[in-house]
Amino acid sequence: MRLLVLGGIRSGKSEVAEALVAGADRVRYVATSPETPGGTPDAGWSARLAAHRARRPESWLTEEVGAEPERLTDLLTGAKPDEVVLVDDLGGWLTAIYDGAGDWSDPAVADGPIGALADAVRGCPAALLVLVGPEVGLAVMPATDAGRTFADGSGLLNQRVAAACDGVALVVAGEVSWLRGGELVGNAGSREQTEPLAVPEAPFVFESAGAGSVLSTADGGDLLSLAPGLELPLPDESTAAEAVERLLTLKLNGAGLGGLVPVVRFAGGVQGRPDPRPFQQPRVIVLRGDRTGGFAAGDSAGAADRRLEDVVEGTGTIAMLAATAGASVQAIDCPEAGPAELHDALDDASVDAALTLGWRLADAAANEGVDLLVLASCGAGSDAAAAAVVAVLTGGEPAALLGRVTNAAGFVDDAAWMHKVAAVRDARHRIRARSRDPHAILSMLGGGDLAVATGLLLGAASRKLPIMIDGPVGIAAGLVARDYGAQTRHWLLMPDHGDNPTVKLAADVLGTTPFLSLKLALGEGATALAALPLVNTALTVAAATPAAPPPPADELSEQERIEAEIQRVVADSPTAEMPYVKPSWEV
Repeated sequence: MRLLVLGGIRSGKSEVAEALVAGADRVRYVATSPETPGGTPDAGWSARLAAHRARRPESWLTEEVGAEPERLTDLLTGAKPDEVVLVDDLGGWLTAIYDGAGDWSDPAVADGPIGALADAVRGCPAALLVLVGPEVGLAVMPATDAGRTFADGSGLLNQRVAAACDGVALVVAGEVSWLRGGELVGNAGSREQTEPLAVPEAPFVFESAGAGSVLSTADGGDLLSLAPGLELPLPDESTAAEAVERLLTLKLNGAGLGGLVPVVRFAGGVQGRPDPRPFQQPRVIVLRGDRTGGFAAGDSAGAADRRLEDVVEGTGTIAMLAATAGASVQAIDCPEAGPAELHDALDDASVDAALTLGWRLADAAANEGVDLLVLASCGAGSDAAAAAVVAVLTGGEPAALLGRVTNAAGFVDDAAWMHKVAAVRDARHRIRARSRDPHAILSMLGGGDLAVATGLLLGAASRKLPIMIDGPVGIAAGLVARDYGAQTRHWLLMPDHGDNPTVKLAADVLGTTPFLSLKLALGEGATALAALPLVNTALTVAAATPAAPPPPADELSEQERIEAEIQRVVADSPTAEMPYVKPSWEV
């Protein structure tokens, strides 16, 4: 768990932060303020530091990084999973950064270190990390250049670190207001606190290899009631069009971005700006939802277990591609679905719970500063369930939608393929006279992972959060989510359909056009992760390339040059001055 405590001078923010870690036997206290800011001794400042030291319990281990602010990122990334770390405070760290650079005239001097620190906070494996920071944005504008530089840099630092934290508190006059994540800590840090905050055993969202956990739909919480006819926001079409028009004005080498132009258009719309930026905080959400019965023919729940373990442990294809793309990873264990060819895959209550979980995952991601979601899946029988949903919603033929089945040894298993096709056809026959509303589709055919994916897409659209999809679960969920709220599909970006017949048909019906043809077969979510660096490259080129200089006022356009050349050739022609001679047939 990562918490940020903000407050003004003498607000009590340090005392609140210390109360948050009071329940730990040992605390690693990281002091960031230099002993002599700017190299000038200050008796008052020294007294403040002495008061802080005197307040710390003897069991706490203190690390002084004031003279070496760059050490803070190393301390955070190198923390142990069972450690409790308290950093006090970010203002002292920022001061040391500017002092070390010797430049207090430009707040951008700290942009690089701030980004590195935010990444270190996000990837910190400590069981509990609490950071203290000064909130100076509520004060009047400082009268000096250095004061304005610090205020601007501090505001950026607080934004970036807050986006990387699970909870953010604001302390005013000793009173605590949780801006986000208060439910994680209860009344910890407040004056009414009776028990210290319990230190969690492991982080919920994991950001790097080797640290992770799995969330399930059994984690509780009030259920949302989702029904067709949801009014969801749309991307900004005007800025999407402006983003494409802007490309024509850039000083690009060659013919431009080619097939990646749709990426720039999409990003312009979802970001609401004509110069869209690369996605900085992507997150992969891996859904594991197994089936029983014919849908899972040829698949193995054990293989799905191993794929999920690879994700949680930071190994395997998805984890490696996520690390390359700079994406955090979240694993979701969805409820198992029954044999849909015999009876409904899930009961109504389980569908509601799964939809609610998906919506709240998107909501939490948006609150944490995630700017792009990538949907991945690894459940047994998920391809057949997606094919069944697509077949019902599009009229497709199951035999044409289901690709070949490959067993654990890597050989094609035609018997398992026929079993899957028969199961999908039986399921369609079983529900032929029943409702086709989205909730019924998820209950009858979809299963837990498809229901969570549908809720995720709806929740993401509600928070204007784009999602990359590339496989059958994602595209089938897109069709179902469309029937809840038609605006959902406009927030979907598909890099490639991978020649999967289910994905190709559903994408065509949904109007989601892929911009690549990689034909990767590394599991759902892998293609999107492989394409994400290319997406960000296109956005970087589009955002950073300067505009082409305007042509000189006296320079003719291409059309004008062509017309001038024609006029010159006609004027220079030997026949230009020849008198008219009447042809013989006119005589």
